[in-house]
Amino acid sequence: MTNQKVTEEDNALLTTPNILTILRILLVPVFLAMMLQKKTFHALAVFLVAGATDILDGFAARIWHQKTKIGAVLDPAADKLLLTMGFVLLTIPSLSSPHVIPLWLTLVVVGRDIVIVIGAIILFKLIGQKTFYPSLLGKTSTFCQVLVVLFVLLFNAFEVISISLMWAYYVTLIATILSGIHYGSVGFRLLSATKTKTS
Repeated sequence: MTNQKVTEEDNALLTTPNILTILRILLVPVFLAMMLQKKTFHALAVFLVAGATDILDGFAARIWHQKTKIGAVLDPAADKLLLTMGFVLLTIPSLSSPHVIPLWLTLVVVGRDIVIVIGAIILFKLIGQKTFYPSLLGKTSTFCQVLVVLFVLLFNAFEVISISLMWAYYVTLIATILSGIHYGSVGFRLLSATKTKTS
């Protein structure tokens, strides 16, 4: 009975953290609409609300012990969806003014995520690896990426001109590249360890 209960809780969808995560996913098209209409202040507000749901769902999962397998997938997916949308839209000069995220930074951020997803699929196919824990470098790069989107939206909403954003771009670039290299090395170690066991 206990094992059955744990399984049901692990697979539950409509928990408080998952509802908050789903809300964050639903806010992505709202964010897109605000950006396409060049309502930067509204887009900033939507991004802040989405960020609040991210904080609250993590808090709720820990406090109420409502961590689920579905939530473990939905939460990072929601974060990446919102961040990717933010980077892509804020790289388009006609939608982002006066500040525009450099194309080279967006390509690195999105490219790293694509490579990580491909790597995760390869690891699952080859060795059945299902669990992928975020590293400190990964969390740092995500934090930097969130700050970049937040500050570009903030400065654009209030039409603030600041060269300090360039430093944020470079720090985010370095953190993103280093985290990508780290995840790659972890993937290779997992593959090597599996080959050693089977040989």
